[in-house]
Amino acid sequence: MIPTKAEILWSDFSFRMLTNTITHPIEYAKVLIQIGYEPIPPRRTTTIFRQPALALPNVFQYVRYIKNVDGYTGCYRGLIPKLCASTVSAAVFEKTYKSIKFVDEPEIYKNKSKYTFFYFLRCMYEFIRELISRMIGIIVSHPLDVIALRMMAQFVGGETKYKSFVEVYKENGIMGYYAGLVPRLIGNAAVLILVSSCTYAIDKYVINYHGEIRPNAITIIKWFHIVWHLPPQMPIYDNWLDCWSHLSDTNQLKRGNRLLWRYYTGPQVMINGVPMPLNQKFGYSNLYLKDK
Repeated sequence: MIPTKAEILWSDFSFRMLTNTITHPIEYAKVLIQIGYEPIPPRRTTTIFRQPALALPNVFQYVRYIKNVDGYTGCYRGLIPKLCASTVSAAVFEKTYKSIKFVDEPEIYKNKSKYTFFYFLRCMYEFIRELISRMIGIIVSHPLDVIALRMMAQFVGGETKYKSFVEVYKENGIMGYYAGLVPRLIGNAAVLILVSSCTYAIDKYVINYHGEIRPNAITIIKWFHIVWHLPPQMPIYDNWLDCWSHLSDTNQLKRGNRLLWRYYTGPQVMINGVPMPLNQKFGYSNLYLKDK
């Protein structure tokens, strides 16, 4: 028996939820890394070029630290709203994608050749359809992502302030549900443009397959009124551009892009040939550097 489209769609949702559940502890640790929370002090080490460096714990050591503090269930803080956000985003994407039609689309799809202007139009229409669908999916599901990330960030101060939409509305109003939306949309659009361009070039000049482009949504950083949002742990930013400028000045724009071999790249000074972090607060009051 051939499965229906609805069965395939729900199967896709189920697989997505299972995958998100399994990988949530890693995503959780990644969020804490991205907001700059480092509970474990770095240790002295060297790079592959034998240069002195400060090594930070990898994501698995980070997850183990979370487990030691909050237990196994604590590793899944924020999972429910994250699963809801993923499901809502996927459902809205599928619905929007199927509903977008172009007037001359039937005529364009008659010509299957890759060496005509029709092929370029087909790719352009697919890109526009994908872009609109993904942006709408992100906008609709973003409030759930806000709740999820705020719940995760509460680990820093051991708080339980954010549990539902009510707390966000009381504190920030409607706009609180869309904190960090603009950089997220820009990031997704940039990724989609890059992937679409590469797919078009490879499909036309290298292989004979034309598939859908499904880039993963990037993890975004949101700022809010809990312990880690307040000085001295974190500056108060006026907007996301102010945040971008500060991260750029402190060489922290790539924070969280490495999960295994992590090095401290913030401000540091050399003392007797040994790198030491400068004005950086770690989880312990006294920084203890251990030789590799």
